[in-house]
Formats: sequence, C-alpha cells, structure tokens
Amino acid sequence: MSAPTTARPAGGASAPGRAGPRRGPSPSVRRQRRAAYLLVAPFMLVFAAMLVVPLVYAAYLSLFREQLVGGNSFVGLENYARALGDAAFGSGVVRVTLFLVIQVPIMLGLALLFALALDSGRLYAQRFVRLSIFLPYAVPSVVATLMWGYLYGPDFGPFTQVAEMVGLPAPPFLSSGWMLGSLMNILTWEFIGYNMIIMYAALRAVPADLYEAARMDGAGEFRIAWSIKIPAIRSAILLTVIFSVIGSYQLFNEPNLLQTVAPNVIDSAYTPNLYAYNLAFTSQDLNYSAAVAFLLAAGIAVVSYVVQLTSQRRARS
Repeated sequence: MSAPTTARPAGGASAPGRAGPRRGPSPSVRRQRRAAYLLVAPFMLVFAAMLVVPLVYAAYLSLFREQLVGGNSFVGLENYARALGDAAFGSGVVRVTLFLVIQVPIMLGLALLFALALDSGRLYAQRFVRLSIFLPYAVPSVVATLMWGYLYGPDFGPFTQVAEMVGLPAPPFLSSGWMLGSLMNILTWEFIGYNMIIMYAALRAVPADLYEAARMDGAGEFRIAWSIKIPAIRSAILLTVIFSVIGSYQLFNEPNLLQTVAPNVIDSAYTPNLYAYNLAFTSQDLNYSAAVAFLLAAGIAVVSYVVQLTSQRRARS
C-alpha cells in the first residue's frame, strides 16, 4: 500500500487552509489610493498650515513670559497657574456658564418643538415656515448683532420709541442687568433654525412604520412624539447640545460688537474668548493670552465630554 501524496495546486497556488503568499493591492486599487491622497492633499496642507502649526506655536508661546529685561524667558506652566487664579478670567467663565445653562435649553427646546411641528405634516405652508425659521441663521452674526444693537438702542431704537409712545419707560436692554439676556436673545434668534434643521433631518430618517403601528395601538401625536420621535433622534439632539456648549464658551462676535454701544457694561473680559483676544491684540501679552486660550479649550473639552457621557448613561438606563 503506497503512502498518500499531497497534490500541489497548479500554478504554484497554496493548498486550501494554508496561508498563501500575501499579495499587494491591484494596480487599479493603487491608482485609486494615489488619486485619493492627491485630492485630499490640498486640504491637509491648508489644515496643517492654518490650524496645526498655529496651535503648536501657541502652545510653545504659552510656556514663556516676555520681560522688559532679558526678553522671553521659559516659565513652564506659570501662565496656566496665573490664569487659574485670574478673577477676570474666572468671572468670564462663570458668565458664559450661566449663559449656557439658561440659553441652550431654551434654544434647543424651541428648535425641537419646531422640528416636531414640521415633521407632523399638520402645518400650512411648511416650506415657507421652514425657510422663515432657518433664514436668521443665513444672516451673518456681525450683521445680526448690529441690527439688534440698533433695536436695543436706548435713544433711537424702535423698542424705546414704542415704549415712549405708550407712556412707558424705555426697556434697558443694554444695562448691566439686562445685557446677558439681550445676548441670549440674539444667539437664540440666530441658531434656532440651524438646530431645527439638524433635528428635522433626523426625524425624516425615522421609519414611518413605527408611527403607523403606534397609531393602530391608539397612540396620539403627542404620545408618538414623546415615546418614539424624541428617543429616535437622541443622537442628533446630543450633537446640537455639544455644538451649543462649544459655541457658548466661544462667544465673541456679539459681545465684541455690543461693546461699542455699551462700553461701561461689557468690559474686555466679558467672555473668556474676548479676554484672550484683548490680551493678545490690546495688551500685547501673547504668552498669557495663549495660556488662557488653551485653558479655555481644555474646559470646553471637559464639559463636552461630561455632557456626552451623561447622555449615554441616561440612554442606557
């Protein structure tokens, strides 16, 4: 009886079950990869030149201090320690945190309400309503702030003129007590449409079969919205919350422009972003400004992570 022999596949191919020689990608795949790298290269170059390099340079500057005698000297984390004990920086952080806690729920609640109303299909002239709500976002923030600055004007603003016509005192929109609320109104007006579009797009992706099954079980529109629609778009709502957190701590254009009409109310450190800007371009303290900016970025990252983690835990429970 002869011993069994293993036949080697023709062409030198390995037997089934054994690891064959590793082959590289085909020429067509290599051409596609080269084309992809070539197309992405301009963006990566601009991204590195306009974002990565400035960030690295700012991080480098934040470790130094400019002195009248001796020029720049390495101080390590001293600028960061100074920022942590800076009352002006701390008051700005507290102010934008208060802004975040009050304005963001109102803005996102209204955006969700409008998105649900549009998705229900019970509104007349839906396209006109959708465009009307989104249109303020298309207005540049600088133009919107200048417009609201005119409306808020204590001497010439329309609100003041209407109040005087009916014998009421002019509303102090630009006073120290009302300024934060006035800024909240501007930001709410600007970003309701943007957040509404994100939520509305998410709602359109929810399968309609779920609604039909719920209606057959006797659920009304409010019950469907509360138990099906809102849980189905939780990830989109979380996305708008994180965007709003980041935007609130980066508040700059609106207080910077209203400072020209209310210089005694909005100081150079009204928001942390405005404080970093004035440190760099008014006080010429680039080193400390860089440290404040990085500390603010770290705070935004922590708050965004806490919001995301809290939302995920609530979704699992």
